[in-house]
Amino acid sequence: QLQLVESGGGLVQPGGSLRLSCVASGLTLDYYALGWFRQAPGKEREGVSCISSNGGSTKYADSVKGRFTISRDNAKNAVYLQMDSLKPEDTALYYCAALYYCSGPISARGQGTQVTVSS
Repeated sequence: QLQLVESGGGLVQPGGSLRLSCVASGLTLDYYALGWFRQAPGKEREGVSCISSNGGSTKYADSVKGRFTISRDNAKNAVYLQMDSLKPEDTALYYCAALYYCSGPISARGQGTQVTVSS
């Protein structure tokens, strides 16, 4: 059974940076696309970014394009999200997910890590 655990969230000032990590256990991530999602209170879930199984293709929501970078390390069974130039509107619970393909159904997801951007 695939389990995903996120880390790296926290409180950061506007303009700051955070790097989220997501490590998997139970199964290899090699054959999954990996995505990061976020959900703020009272708002719908938003797909933030996705990376294909071989890392050759990435996608970003318009709201984070140019500021966030997704990457994966299959040897470590992990996916990362580098977040720069953070804005208060980036505040949300961020969680990673394994998908059959980007924009496809979620096969497994983690519990999430809270990111709060505030001065």
